[in-house]
Amino acid sequence: MPKLLRRALIAAACALPAAAIAQQRPIRLIVPFAPGGGSDTLARLLAPEFGREMGATVVVENRAGAGSQIGAEMVMRSPPDGTTLLFGDTPLATIPALQVAAGRTAPFEAARDFTPISAIAAAPALVVVGAATPWRDLRQFLAAARERPGQLNVASGGVATSTHLMIEMLRLKAGVQLTHVPYRGTGAATPDLLSGQVQAMIQAMATGGPLIAQGQMRAIGVAADRRMAALPDVPTLREQGVDLLASFWWGVLGPLGIPGAMAQEMHRALQAAMGSAPVAARLADLGVERMNLGPAEFKEFLARETARWQDVVQAAGIRPE
Repeated sequence: MPKLLRRALIAAACALPAAAIAQQRPIRLIVPFAPGGGSDTLARLLAPEFGREMGATVVVENRAGAGSQIGAEMVMRSPPDGTTLLFGDTPLATIPALQVAAGRTAPFEAARDFTPISAIAAAPALVVVGAATPWRDLRQFLAAARERPGQLNVASGGVATSTHLMIEMLRLKAGVQLTHVPYRGTGAATPDLLSGQVQAMIQAMATGGPLIAQGQMRAIGVAADRRMAALPDVPTLREQGVDLLASFWWGVLGPLGIPGAMAQEMHRALQAAMGSAPVAARLADLGVERMNLGPAEFKEFLARETARWQDVVQAAGIRPE
């Protein structure tokens, strides 16, 4: 086959809509966490509508381990043919920072080693306390922390997790001493928060919302630039004197080398799925807001997030195990 013809055929294949390519095989959407968490819930909600838009079957697979690193590296090593995608979230930006802090080579940099496809959703971090505590807002909690330096315990889902880093960011921004208490996941920490063994923690609405609604947990601050529609009476951290924005976010990435036309078509399909009636109806209940960042914008976002968390890790002196 002449070289010019071969190049033309390759170019034409790369220009095919992702749907036409993906129809050959199911799309595997890898969730790098165990079933039942926020990422898994959102991925399974999105998958049928994404598949409908793509004209393909989308299968959600859980590949948990190493704080999401195992699932991420599996996708990174997959062929860039659009059939294996990563349902990534905040740890994609925190893992490199933490590995460098530990004196190890980062396993990846998300903006460099993947094909960012679409950032689809974000949920602001909530500072929550048990209902039996006396604090009605963040100002009261921080006043107590200043009166009793190091005596207020704040739980996280584990050392060097996103919730731990957000606690450190809060401590640095507010200028208070808090004692970090790590657990094996935020779910494991919740009973101790409700019983008063720890005084506060950081959660997303998807996990904390039901307990807030039941009156067992109280939200005292939202780390967003505006109040949440689901919690209109809870002021933002900025309203309470702490200039802090922090959120849990989600996006879809593929292995490095996915053709640009394919990535753009998948971005279109993902955004259409997010706007579909079944998905949109559930987002408010989960405390999740839509994001709409295409491949280029998502890549820039990942680079900014990675740099931001590197600064937090260094300032807080975090050293992962």
